[in-house]
Amino acid sequence: MLFDNFKFAFKTRKAWWYTATSRSRARFARTTLGSFWLGFSNLLSIGTLGIVYGTVFSVEDFKSYFIYLGFGLVIWNTISASISNSPNLFSYNSSNIKNMNLKPIFYTLEEWSFQLQTFVQSFILVFFVFLFLKFSLISNVLIYSWIPFLNLFIFIYWFPVIICLISVRFTDFAQLVPIVLQLVFLISPILYRKESLGALEWITNLNFIYQILDPLRDSIINGSINYQNSILLLLFNLIGLFCTIRLLNFESKRLPFLL
Repeated sequence: MLFDNFKFAFKTRKAWWYTATSRSRARFARTTLGSFWLGFSNLLSIGTLGIVYGTVFSVEDFKSYFIYLGFGLVIWNTISASISNSPNLFSYNSSNIKNMNLKPIFYTLEEWSFQLQTFVQSFILVFFVFLFLKFSLISNVLIYSWIPFLNLFIFIYWFPVIICLISVRFTDFAQLVPIVLQLVFLISPILYRKESLGALEWITNLNFIYQILDPLRDSIINGSINYQNSILLLLFNLIGLFCTIRLLNFESKRLPFLL
């Protein structure tokens, strides 16, 4: 049964990728700039927050801080959007799940590919703007960022699906998700450096979302990667993916009665 899900996902790859692409296009229908707005809105946020928090934290090197903040926000926005949209994923598609002969994994893959496309569109513009500030970014991405990118892409699939399956059974859980996300954002060194936490720096080791974000940002900016930790994280993500597909397969027959 598990193999059947992977086989179904592969056979329908063009369909769920196309529906996700259609959602991306529909979001900016009749606009002049189209998906450019994704990158532009990120750059506007980076510029505003960079000036404000750079002043608050008395940052000496604004160029480095803008790059640090910018990539942190782009990666965080993708993780946050994937998780915050997940609790209502099946309820939004409840009529299709009840009336169409499509496996629920289709809707999870559609949402994942939509978030993936959004990330790429946002990341590319921010990346090319930051190249003018630090040209070595391009070699860093090409050489060091492959495993951290893979960890991000796998994580934003399996973890939101877990949240989604829990929320189907316990609807109050959906109300807790945005609260927890906001708290995680505040304790994650995104707007500030990890060193600023001082004696509380150990908190970042317990923040598993930050463990996805930080290695990717560090590999892009500094061209450094801890291969041992990255491979261990990749194994953790693959186990999470495997367990999630099994759980989704187990719950698929019950979904129409829970929605």
